[in-house]
Amino acid sequence: MNALKSALPALCAVALLALTVSACTLKATLDTTSDGMTNFLSSTSGKTWFTEDGLVREDLKVEAFAWMNYENLKQDMARGSGEYLLSLGSLMNVPPDRQMEFLAFVQERYPILAGMDRTTPVTMLAALRQEWAARSTVR
Repeated sequence: MNALKSALPALCAVALLALTVSACTLKATLDTTSDGMTNFLSSTSGKTWFTEDGLVREDLKVEAFAWMNYENLKQDMARGSGEYLLSLGSLMNVPPDRQMEFLAFVQERYPILAGMDRTTPVTMLAALRQEWAARSTVR
């Protein structure tokens, strides 16, 4: 029992340190996400992103989705599969019978769409929309 009493301050210190470190990591993650969303929203000044109900406007859902899930989207694009890429296709109104074509197309075009360091969600979406529309009219 005495050993436990003497070890208690050290255990408390370790627990406090663990909580502090995880709180810093969480705060950094939240700050990064908030900063990214703030940059995204401010980069399109003059637009109202949300409805009166606080929901993302229908015409901006694709942009919001791409911005918030960009790293996951890039991984799915490189693989040519995945839930984020499928969701993007759905938000872009890719018909279900063309989803597989869309996945293969995005994977093939990955180096141009998202492979460069300077690519942003906005530039990636603009290029994807343009190239997918061009492909769809040829089809």
